[in-house]
Amino acid sequence: MHSAPRALCPHVEWAVAGVLGVRVSLDWIRQPAAPGTWRAEFSWQGQVGIASRLASALRGWQQLRFEATAEPSPGAEGERYSSTPGLGIFHAVTGIHGDILIPEDRLRAALVRSQAGETDLEAEIARLLGKPWDDELEPFRHAGEGAPVRWLHQVV
Repeated sequence: MHSAPRALCPHVEWAVAGVLGVRVSLDWIRQPAAPGTWRAEFSWQGQVGIASRLASALRGWQQLRFEATAEPSPGAEGERYSSTPGLGIFHAVTGIHGDILIPEDRLRAALVRSQAGETDLEAEIARLLGKPWDDELEPFRHAGEGAPVRWLHQVV
């Protein structure tokens, strides 16, 4: 969680707990990149699809900035979700080295829109790579350097 107003923090914890199926109490610290907001980090090891479920539970909440990522695993690509109040949610599939993998049909569609004069190809590729989200979230990421990270594990 890159930034959330204080009043929203317990709701974020409840939403995360609902997805994970365990009680969650995050260590919230002040977010210097947006005075008056708070940030928290946590990691989870569990089933494929948790990042998607977390992003779905948190999406659409105004004033919340977050990222949810899943590392690739045998039989499943990784994925990353980024969300900002102004841009909404971004989803990307990631490979074993963290690179964003863009499906060829999305690249072809970007090329067609560019050739039709609907968009600039460079801007379209930047959007497919999530650059607008990265640009907006980068100050919030740096503000969290050195913040505590708590690892949560699913007990089977």
